[in-house]
Amino acid sequence: MNTAVQIRRFTREEFDRMADAGVFGPEERLELLAGEICVVTPQKSTHAVAVGKTQRVLEQCFGKDYWVRIQMPLVLDPNSEPEPDLAVVVGQPSDYRERHPDTAALIVEVADTSLLRDRQVKQRIYAQAGIAEYWIVNLIDDTVEVYREPQGEQFRNSQVLIAGQQIMPLAQSSLPINVSDLLP
Repeated sequence: MNTAVQIRRFTREEFDRMADAGVFGPEERLELLAGEICVVTPQKSTHAVAVGKTQRVLEQCFGKDYWVRIQMPLVLDPNSEPEPDLAVVVGQPSDYRERHPDTAALIVEVADTSLLRDRQVKQRIYAQAGIAEYWIVNLIDDTVEVYREPQGEQFRNSQVLIAGQQIMPLAQSSLPINVSDLLP
């Protein structure tokens, strides 16, 4: 007897049709990751503070030619529509009236309970999509994990930075960012 469990995977189009049909409640926070519908856990106050601090720093660093999107969808492939904590995209909000962005100059996830998913599932999705730079603001270890040079399902370059160190985003290398300015 075969007791294997088969998981149903969804495309982005199927996910959108279910949302339009009211299958999901308005209070539900969901992401489509590699065809799986994932529940986004409620934010702790430290998570919210880190998202807010990071947003302010990135807006100052990147300036008016970029939009720092907070927890909004990115259409990365037919089976993934993640909602990263922050995504820095070229242009203004009005540039995306008809569609969500399909790339970003930088993606940042703030991680506490989501650390494993951010390191494994989301990192793979972002690498496959060719995202040049991905950061994880790691609230468990008070560090910032930096991933660069996507190749296939992984990033070839990674480093872990601590308070007291600085980072310069690849797409905007004129203004260094203090790691401590991203942590709660």
